[in-house]
Amino acid sequence: MISFKAIALVAVLFSVMATYGAHAEPSYYNDTSARRELYYSTGSTSDGSWRPARATWYGRPNGAGPDNNGGGCGYSHTNEYPFNSMTSCGNQPIFLDGKGCGACYQIKCTSQNNRVCSGEPKTVIITDVNYDTKVAPYHFDLSGTAFGSMAKPGHNDELRHAGILDIQFRRVPCNYNGLQVKFHVMGGCNPFYFAVIVYYAGSDGAVVQVDIKEANSQTWRPLYESWGAVWRIDPGHPLKAPLSLRVRSDSGKILVANNVIPANWRGNADYRTIAQFH
Repeated sequence: MISFKAIALVAVLFSVMATYGAHAEPSYYNDTSARRELYYSTGSTSDGSWRPARATWYGRPNGAGPDNNGGGCGYSHTNEYPFNSMTSCGNQPIFLDGKGCGACYQIKCTSQNNRVCSGEPKTVIITDVNYDTKVAPYHFDLSGTAFGSMAKPGHNDELRHAGILDIQFRRVPCNYNGLQVKFHVMGGCNPFYFAVIVYYAGSDGAVVQVDIKEANSQTWRPLYESWGAVWRIDPGHPLKAPLSLRVRSDSGKILVANNVIPANWRGNADYRTIAQFH
């Protein structure tokens, strides 16, 4: 399993904007709902070192991977900003049973690997899974767009003809300029079943735990991994909204979005926050 976490715990005080009265898109928020949270971070999500891996590609040559522009993590519209089709499957040491979903990596290949490799690092986001264990210990099954991006200008198609390519990779912070954390409630949800995907989880990208709190309650209950980046709960009683969500990223940062899922929530809807990890 890959770990890029520092050993020392660093206490950092940062501002988390907790949301109240959230609605499905478009959303409006009361900025007076700001609060401060203390969290303990295990440090950077990257140790900065390059590691060897092998890369393949799938889907259309200039596509985002799957034909539906999604993938095994459950994200949608991965052909659009901020994914921009620069996506990849990860094998198990990268995908981590879904906990690697949303993580960002730089990848590169050099002319030593293929004469049309540019050697310039390109950033990809993990949005899918590949269970092939034969290619390499670390295997990136890239979108056609991402694979071709490692080529010298004008040689994208030629590089894609390489099939399997030796590359280097390293974990890097994600850059979601202009985007705050978004929660997508899955279709088919109801008061007795709740499932959610967290989008744009700050520089870490990857989410390792989501908790839920009902209206007029002080108790946080854990959601459990369903598949990919989907977190779910079967509460055993009708959930009392508005619902608050607490998210922990893989470096230990915590974000709390109070009352982000409103009383009139529905499935297959996005609920945006004014909050972001720092």
